[in-house]
Amino acid sequence: MAEKQKVLIVDDDNNIAELISLYLTKECYETRIVNDGEEALRVFPEFKPNIILLDLMLPGIDGYQVCREIRMTSQVPIIMLSAKGEIFDKVLGLELGADDYMIKPFDSKELVARVKAVLRRYHAVPAAAPAARTDQQGEYVEYPNLIVNMTNYSVTYMGRTVDMPPKELELLYFLASSPNQVFTREQLLDHIWGYEYIGDTRTVDVHIKRLREKIKDNENWALSTVWGIGYKFEVKS
Repeated sequence: MAEKQKVLIVDDDNNIAELISLYLTKECYETRIVNDGEEALRVFPEFKPNIILLDLMLPGIDGYQVCREIRMTSQVPIIMLSAKGEIFDKVLGLELGADDYMIKPFDSKELVARVKAVLRRYHAVPAAAPAARTDQQGEYVEYPNLIVNMTNYSVTYMGRTVDMPPKELELLYFLASSPNQVFTREQLLDHIWGYEYIGDTRTVDVHIKRLREKIKDNENWALSTVWGIGYKFEVKS
């Protein structure tokens, strides 16, 4: 029998946490509930969850700080849960490394669907695109001073390994696998997130911004904005 996937639920409202746990348990997930940020950080390395559902408004250490701390050592998927629906709050959460953001109150069935979708994207390796290569190094794309390897989820830039969450790496790989092809934000959401992201297409903008902070444009290539349309991985002649 396959081992159950583990979900760490971090929410100071135990009624909400128990309801989430009930729905996920019915879907054969193993759950664990904690009610504050300090306990979440203590339990995380021992429980080893496959995904974290993280409320933002926690006593003591808030969800943003918990996300920061976890991202220092792990790329485990994180879905933030919050009553805050402002774009600023969503963008901040995504910039800190969250994979998704849901606004309370939410439909429990939708939450389960989001969990499944995020886990599916986290564990899946996309099919090779035309510019990708497959050999003893695995499935990768290579340009001067840049190698994006989907087999071991690694990025090498200027001869050094660059740490980045799965979504950032998948987005970079997808664009680099189709050089000079323009993709709209909606297309990128569909290809990378694998489901209709209910929210703002700024999700893509946030991930592009984070990529540009880590991967500077090269004289041979660049992550380019096509104004009014979207983005492309531009290969210069």
